[in-house]
Amino acid sequence: MSILLEIKNVWKQYGDAVVLEQLSKCVSAGEFVTIVGASGCGKTTFLNMLLGTESYSKGKILLDGKPLPSEPSQDRGVVFQRYSAFPHLTVLRNTMLGAELSASPFLGIVFNRRKFSAIREKAEKMLESVGLSHALNSYPHELSGGMQQRLSIAQALMKQPRMLLLDEPFGALDPGTRSDMHKLILALWKETGITIFMVTHDIEEGFYLGTRLWVFDKVRFDPHNAEAYGAQITYDIDVDQSAKRRLKKELELELEKSEQAFGASE
Repeated sequence: MSILLEIKNVWKQYGDAVVLEQLSKCVSAGEFVTIVGASGCGKTTFLNMLLGTESYSKGKILLDGKPLPSEPSQDRGVVFQRYSAFPHLTVLRNTMLGAELSASPFLGIVFNRRKFSAIREKAEKMLESVGLSHALNSYPHELSGGMQQRLSIAQALMKQPRMLLLDEPFGALDPGTRSDMHKLILALWKETGITIFMVTHDIEEGFYLGTRLWVFDKVRFDPHNAEAYGAQITYDIDVDQSAKRRLKKELELELEKSEQAFGASE
């Protein structure tokens, strides 16, 4: 597989507070990278840097060998834990909106019937793929949590991005719905071959979904200044089914210690 993303000695700090440091990794097209770590260690900050809503302080992030665009673009889709649908639009129109804005940036309305029909057909197929073909004319408030997250995934994939960024997308769902969403995201990943980065607090979820699992943690501490050093990628695990159980137990112990360390520094 070809290298899609290169992260070269990336640092992120706010003033004198270092959040992330010495991040250097390469990710091939089609990989599914899950990211775990203690609360406040910079996982979401890293995802925002990939999205383009946060800038990095030092280093380089390259997409296809070129600097990653510093603003969100259609090559990166994102799904947050909180749903991002417009309440006054139906499921279908929410899904169509991204393509409509691309075709008509100022008005967001496509008057050409042929273009409009093509966008509508694409949106209907996307909603069918996430299991929402029965809810095209429903509004977001009429959907369950799982259905709203399915809508968010359809919106994110509508523009056929190179990367899909997931920030704890299933954290607010009940166990049964979460299991259904796991099956859905794996099916879509295998079907599209998209590269996925997913932040999660659930180690078991990280091992189940990912082909690689990254652990963010601090390896350096200053007892007089808790913000002197940032988190690094301390583990980069090529997920092997036979090793999952053993590694999961080891990481649970490591993350428990890390949570205590971050809590003591706050």
